[in-house]
Amino acid sequence: MKIIIEGAGEVGSHLAKMLRSAANEVTVIDNDNERLSHLAASSDIEAINGNPSSIGVLKDAGVGKADLFIAVYPQSAQEINIVGALLAKQLGARKVLARVNDQDFLTAENKLMFKEMGIDLMFYPEKIAADEIAEQLKHTASAEIMEFAHGRLQIAVFKLDENSPLLDYNLGEFIETISPEERSQLRIIAMSRDDKTIIPKPDTKFQFGDMVYTIAKREVIPALIGYFGKTSSDISSLMILGGNQIARMVARSLSKTLSDIKIIDISKERCLELTEALPDNISIINGDGRNSDFLYEESIRNYDAFLALTGSDETNVLACVVAKKFGVQRTIAEVENIEYMRLAEEMGVDTVINKKLITAGRIYKFTLSGKARFVKYMSGTNAEVMEYTVAPESLITKAPLKDLLFPKNAIIGGVIRGNESFIAVGDTVIQPYDRVAVFALPESLKEVDRFFR
Repeated sequence: MKIIIEGAGEVGSHLAKMLRSAANEVTVIDNDNERLSHLAASSDIEAINGNPSSIGVLKDAGVGKADLFIAVYPQSAQEINIVGALLAKQLGARKVLARVNDQDFLTAENKLMFKEMGIDLMFYPEKIAADEIAEQLKHTASAEIMEFAHGRLQIAVFKLDENSPLLDYNLGEFIETISPEERSQLRIIAMSRDDKTIIPKPDTKFQFGDMVYTIAKREVIPALIGYFGKTSSDISSLMILGGNQIARMVARSLSKTLSDIKIIDISKERCLELTEALPDNISIINGDGRNSDFLYEESIRNYDAFLALTGSDETNVLACVVAKKFGVQRTIAEVENIEYMRLAEEMGVDTVINKKLITAGRIYKFTLSGKARFVKYMSGTNAEVMEYTVAPESLITKAPLKDLLFPKNAIIGGVIRGNESFIAVGDTVIQPYDRVAVFALPESLKEVDRFFR
């Protein structure tokens, strides 16, 4: 697939490397030579220095033959992305996507208008991250959760701490401890350990620090939480460190359901902006949240959840560690340096949010067959979770799963068939129009997609 990316900022560079690693032909356009040089030095990607909204530059990049054009010029230049995407479409690009930084562009009416003009998808990474955070705050027992079919099937991620009852069990022994009925309603689909993701076998042992990925029917989730030694409780209060755009959107969306939301920011000017922009029931405090004494004075111990969204990964991680020491039950940190994500989890941060990874999943599905409904990266792993709608006559329908030679680094976890949902096993035969949840490592994505074409 020929892919052209407009913009070599953080999101554009990450997308370029990810898409190139999947054997796509990737070209990146930017007028900042330093950004391009940094990208070219670390990857096999064609870099073009030029005005990303120039018709001549777009033609030189071969946009007329592009299968996918992604406009992700750095956030301050939203108009460049829109103009670039529209030009790319007119010049012959098959599908075009554009990053925006204004929620108004994402109303149903405006999305339809831009769709009619030729932009296939408009996305706002900060809004995607805010929605993800709001969703994760509903679930206190797991590090991350993902729902299918309005929650009838759920993928939940659990971190094994020193008190986990599963330590030193292997997978086969764990399965034997649960009832046959529950066994048919849940499945361990993967483990992440020491920066490696593995598809477990019956003799695979659970170890301290493992991130364990499960798929289960909604009815068995409470029992599953108990097996991992976790407890679930409602979040009613939230403290947010950092008043960026994500913080504003999270606070606004939760202001009607949480009894107490407090935002702390070191900038007086930003605090004034937040006070004017957000509902009156959200407290805005000017202060240095890096100071644990200050957090104590702001009654951090009384909050159910703590969210760190400053521009510094280190500050976000350390602030969450401090929050944990004060007894906050749920911590979430924005960590944009991918290399720091595993470290954050090892230091006890419950959930790590990365805009680049969340956005990448939304975009990656455009490189797959049209049967992929969405793609999502789960925290703590380099794997993806995909939902497919099964096409008639596709390879996945030709035999029971055990006889299909499905990629070894991928696993079909669950199936939604009409109003019925169930966990997939070796004897399961996938039928046309089923919705199927697949967990796959990057090297197997293209092969998985082949089964659903």
